Amino acid sequence: MNNKGLDCIALTIAIIGAINWGLIGFFGFDLVAFIFGNMSWLSRIIYALVGISGIYLITFYMYAGGSLRESHE
Repeated sequence: MNNKGLDCIALTIAIIGAINWGLIGFFGFDLVAFIFGNMSWLSRIIYALVGISGIYLITFYMYAGGSLRESHE
């Protein structure tokens, strides 16, 4: 499944989540909660999307090993 669009979206969402976690860790500032409210329905959706993106990006480990790339060529 070589879906570059979905890969880019998932990676972007995961990077946004990582930046948010960095802000929380370094400064105690939760950007998502600041913008969308503390555990509002919208912030919960964003947190869920970050989690789903992280789970999806686990599949990148298969590409890193080269096993899927070599089998498709």
